[in-house]
Amino acid sequence: MTSDPRLTLLSLINGFQITQAIRVASILRVADHLNDGTRSVGELAGLTKSHPDTLYRLLRALAAVGVFQEEEGRKFALTPMGDCLRADSATPLGAWAEVVGSPYFWRAWGHLLHSVQTGENAFKNLNGKDVWQFRAEHPEHGATFDRAMTQLSRGSAEAVIRAYDFSAFLHIVDVGGGQGLMLAAILRAHPHLRGTLFDQPDVVTAATAVLAERGVIDRCDIVGGSFFETVPEGFDAYLMRAVIHDWEDDEAIAMLKVCRRAVGETAKLLLIERLVAPPNEMPAAKFSDLNMLVSPGGRERTREEFSDLFAKSGFELTLVFPAGIHNVIEARPR
Repeated sequence: MTSDPRLTLLSLINGFQITQAIRVASILRVADHLNDGTRSVGELAGLTKSHPDTLYRLLRALAAVGVFQEEEGRKFALTPMGDCLRADSATPLGAWAEVVGSPYFWRAWGHLLHSVQTGENAFKNLNGKDVWQFRAEHPEHGATFDRAMTQLSRGSAEAVIRAYDFSAFLHIVDVGGGQGLMLAAILRAHPHLRGTLFDQPDVVTAATAVLAERGVIDRCDIVGGSFFETVPEGFDAYLMRAVIHDWEDDEAIAMLKVCRRAVGETAKLLLIERLVAPPNEMPAAKFSDLNMLVSPGGRERTREEFSDLFAKSGFELTLVFPAGIHNVIEARPR
């Protein structure tokens, strides 16, 4: 990045252009078409049903920021960054690019000023309903979001397994576990473990295929329900990945109290969440916090704020284990 502060700021201001360009490349599945090697823009235009010259303009821009590699004769190849847009990438991000660049998500961010001035959730103010109800009413958007959450779980699962020792447990409940990819990764790493996947009934419908594909369906129960009402009781570990940050404190405490009623006195609660860093450090979590403000209506938190949530819901924070961009935050019943 340039040392000229004006040009540095200008590149930040224009960041939206890159977001939308990556979204289009993901929708067109350009990275999947480059998986077998370099292709000309003409070939790619045919495969993606795109206008050749305009597709070239898109890809050369993305190549300039490292998403693709432009070669002689208007040919393009994958880069390590672009590889993350493949549907079967080990660390996929394509579905998330499609979510954050979609019009409904984009409009909420355009309403950020309202949130900053009022403290209100931008999406709800703009649409008259929260983002969860919106996605339920628009299943095409809900499906893309569920796919994005599964992909993000795939990208973080390895870091979580390296960071935290699950071997002492016998049965893990993944609360709000989506389609089960995180739980499947943990079960694969620890063959003695059993698991229960718990999420909304319409979310877990796709979980059987995910768990079966990864060879753990025989060690996993799938349960549908609301974590504001009840969660499966009596097991020794309860996992929640990127769930608490979707909610403000009152809802988060209510959810944690439901978990507290379900856990035994020796059980562990494990939250996989970002931690907000001290001033002037680690912007990713702080901009994720703004995303919580404008979209689902939650917030990212500091370690101290998590400790306070636990204290108000019958838990005690014990340890924090860094796990890539997230942390495994361990708590026990008080």
